[in-house]
Amino acid sequence: MAQAWVANGFGGVEVLELVDIDVPAPGPGEVTIDVRAAGLNPTDYKQYAPGRQGELPMRLGNELAGVVTATGPDTQLASGGGAVGDEVLAFRVRGAMATVLTIPAKDVFAKPAALGFPEAANLLLAGTTAAEMLYRTGVKQGDTIVVHGASGAVGVSVLQQGRELGVRMIGTASQSNFEQVRLFGGEPVAYGEGLEERIRALAPGGVDASLDTVGTDEAVDVSLATTRDRSRILTIAAFGRAQRDGIVVIGGTMPESAKFRDAIRPRLIELAADWKLVVPVARTFPFEEAPAALELLSTGHPGGKLALVR
Repeated sequence: MAQAWVANGFGGVEVLELVDIDVPAPGPGEVTIDVRAAGLNPTDYKQYAPGRQGELPMRLGNELAGVVTATGPDTQLASGGGAVGDEVLAFRVRGAMATVLTIPAKDVFAKPAALGFPEAANLLLAGTTAAEMLYRTGVKQGDTIVVHGASGAVGVSVLQQGRELGVRMIGTASQSNFEQVRLFGGEPVAYGEGLEERIRALAPGGVDASLDTVGTDEAVDVSLATTRDRSRILTIAAFGRAQRDGIVVIGGTMPESAKFRDAIRPRLIELAADWKLVVPVARTFPFEEAPAALELLSTGHPGGKLALVR
């Protein structure tokens, strides 16, 4: 019997339950996947957090990697072809924290051999977010940008994609994560008191764009002070400040963002296949230990990407 993790209420990990599920045979345009890894993202625990709303029980998870076990009639993967036994990844999936899942083939792509299942299951949510951040701020070769939260999952993807564009990147991080920032092409600076001065020491004339992945007042304030064009300041977390200060905000549920992120998926998979986009996975958890994994993720300091594996 297939199983899936659901939230039966709103609160902490105590609302989570592993339940048996029926998996329908794939129809036209669908495939069934034996899930080998489910990627974990902050959206996974935020959707059942206290005060949130939604239909219960709530299926969890947005991205996965696994093996095709069945295909519907006249069906091809988003990357073309597709047969039983193919290793694949999928993004923008409802209920990815499952052992087996039947999903639309338009969201399923051949898994690059360069990525293991845990890495493949964590490629696209962070990767598409990072790609949109660079795109919406018009970042181009020769620009100097600041990436707030450069050692986090989205920040690391921004650094790698920015390096491909030929961008100079100043990345804020804790001292303990400086080497991570350097590894992926950034110039690390410590966040905290004096951040503006440290950035100005590296870029006396200011920076071309600022990309905020953390949502702190410090990140927004320093971005406003050091970025020459306010229209090139973007956040994925400081929604209140975006409205108040007139900076760009994006999110996966916004129609324009969703359209861009869907379209950019093949390019990111291509970069991963060429070893130009890697996914640092800090830790994997057995599928049965999803509550422990989500508890760690909710601390905000998982040390890298997490995955449930089978």
